[in-house]
Amino acid sequence: MQYHEIGKTGMKVSSLGFGASSLGGVFHDLKEKQGIEAVFTAIESGINFIDVSPYYGYYKAETVLGKALKDIKRDKYYLSTKVGRYGENDKNTWDYSAKKVTASVYESMERLNVDYLDIINVHDIEFADLHQVVDETLPALVKLKEEGVVKHVGITDLQLENLKWVIDRVPEGTVESVLNFCHYCLCDDKLADFLDYFEQKGVGIVNASPLSMGLLTERGVPDWHPAPKSLIEACTRAAEYCKTKNFPIEKLAMQFSVSNDRIATTLFSTTNPENVKKNIDSINEPIDWDLVKEVRDIIGDQQRVSWSNT
Repeated sequence: MQYHEIGKTGMKVSSLGFGASSLGGVFHDLKEKQGIEAVFTAIESGINFIDVSPYYGYYKAETVLGKALKDIKRDKYYLSTKVGRYGENDKNTWDYSAKKVTASVYESMERLNVDYLDIINVHDIEFADLHQVVDETLPALVKLKEEGVVKHVGITDLQLENLKWVIDRVPEGTVESVLNFCHYCLCDDKLADFLDYFEQKGVGIVNASPLSMGLLTERGVPDWHPAPKSLIEACTRAAEYCKTKNFPIEKLAMQFSVSNDRIATTLFSTTNPENVKKNIDSINEPIDWDLVKEVRDIIGDQQRVSWSNT
């Protein structure tokens, strides 16, 4: 396992990070005991960065993760969660007000069984009034940082342009990290265009969803996936091609997403301990760049096709 610093935070994190969304049953039905074991396996295998959100499973992911964390020494991991996006009874809700996000931080810490957070993120800012994020949400989180409740402050979004817009309008150092997903993977590497910008601003980069929420899998995408049909079909062809090479596209996708040392960590999510081990084994093997080129040629013009969050 390799380790990289997130921006200027001083946190040296594993190149693979554990995304805890699956602990909320977001992608598949959850077997809680197995999910907790997956967390233990990740930590024991050298993964030291965990990301979660109250939105995942409508608080369930934080609750399940908290059951695991109470049995893990706090100095064994860095913990990131989020504010702003929530949901109950299968309905999305958003609240980026200072009052709500402040209360949300303390509620998350209680569910997670911790007394501080390493990173607190404003979640999916494309759903917010970006002016409110700049003028109200981030100042509230900075206040919590000054009080020692959180160590660092970040923002997350699918749309890279939104991340840049916010960073350009707050005092330098306010945003210490960004979390962006589906933009540094085999079918879309748009994040690469923004690496210079984030580095110039001293902002660390967390990448997520190396399998592009199912696009880069033999199983294929869930019904709710927002990608256009043309991109889904192109990725299906790429997966079939990898199969003829006896090389699972999931393995190649994981290797590609951690191949750029300018990205501090890449998050993957699973409730299966064996998948944790398999992904770690995958990134420890050399990447076949010829196969990468062949796969990206198959996807071709569909790379970087714009699609929105859900």
